[in-house]
Amino acid sequence: MTISRQALGRWGETIAAEFLENQGYIIIERNSRTPYGEIDIVAQDGSALVFVEVKTRTSDAFGFPEESITSQKREHLISATQAILQSMSNHPNSWRIDVIAIRKVKSADRPEIVHFKNAVN
Repeated sequence: MTISRQALGRWGETIAAEFLENQGYIIIERNSRTPYGEIDIVAQDGSALVFVEVKTRTSDAFGFPEESITSQKREHLISATQAILQSMSNHPNSWRIDVIAIRKVKSADRPEIVHFKNAVN
């Protein structure tokens, strides 16, 4: 039985949120919807507001998770981030867009997690 794409995505987002919390980030919101798309995780890293795109894969058949961030996806992430920032009454001076790539490897006890800071600009 295979895991659905939605369930895999939710699982990956939960793993990413736990990873960030273990790194000292404060999770502000998950699945923040905008007219331009969804931001998986919005978190605070010190004084910086961080918008996180999570990509999860179970195999490398279609490449590594981070390789699925196309130029169109980058544009959507930037537009969605700008929409969230504009809606805030207290706009932060420091912000960035990160990508967390998660590989759920069957032979491993834990997933492989790679955090790309400031991955989209």
